[in-house]
Amino acid sequence: MASLDSAATRTELREPRAAGALGTVAVGLILPVGLALGWEVLATLGVVSTRLLPPPSQILKTLGDLASRGVLLDHVLVTLWRVWWGFLLGAAAGTALGAATGVWPLARRLLDPTIQALRSIPSIAWVPLFILWFGIFETPKVLLIAVGVFFPVYLTLAGAIASVDRKLVEVGRIYRFGTWDLVRRILLPAALPTYITGLRGGLGLGWMFVVAAEFMGASKGLGYLLVDGQMTGRPATILAAILLFAVLGKLTDMALATLGARLVRWQDGFRPEGAGPCCR
Repeated sequence: MASLDSAATRTELREPRAAGALGTVAVGLILPVGLALGWEVLATLGVVSTRLLPPPSQILKTLGDLASRGVLLDHVLVTLWRVWWGFLLGAAAGTALGAATGVWPLARRLLDPTIQALRSIPSIAWVPLFILWFGIFETPKVLLIAVGVFFPVYLTLAGAIASVDRKLVEVGRIYRFGTWDLVRRILLPAALPTYITGLRGGLGLGWMFVVAAEFMGASKGLGYLLVDGQMTGRPATILAAILLFAVLGKLTDMALATLGARLVRWQDGFRPEGAGPCCR
């Protein structure tokens, strides 16, 4: 009987959460849908030029044509593949070096000045060097995305570890934690919420850097669609690619935010009533 009651309670808890998530998504769609409808009306009335600024209906028609020819999915999957591997490489390197410089003062004095200097280099400046080193195939594209992901992850993790409450560290030392136990049981859990924010920032920059990466001789990908639309004078293709970047970027960020919210459920922080993880 108790198990039935607990199951019913879990079901009741899941239903409001699901309804709240759907409500949050619906509210978030009000602004873009409203702007798209207004844009469509202005284009229909001839207020804006449809030759240079195609209406949403024409953009959707372009996406439908690409999908019917079987090329849209190829472009999307190729870009997702590049962002995925670039994000993994950049996040792994940023995590390792951010943790090292946050925990060990010697590593911070040795590595941080050089990393901060490299952070000031514009992303486009890496393109000719990566092409010279790795050619024009997939390796330079993935590495350029990894460069974009690396810096926000590194900065947020190193800063988060450095700002951990000293009292928590002192408690660990009282219990005679070694360096590894101190990192694993105190520093990393305390830095986790900020670290997840850094991962989301790195993912966002990864989506920005993939455009520059796909300018490097790509024959597939959403960045290729942008260049193709420019070279052939098709603004609807350019806007369709931009729309896909926005949608895919938002969906991947929502997935990462949801995973992050599960990892920091223990955090007793301020949450506005009805706000889901993807809204923070």
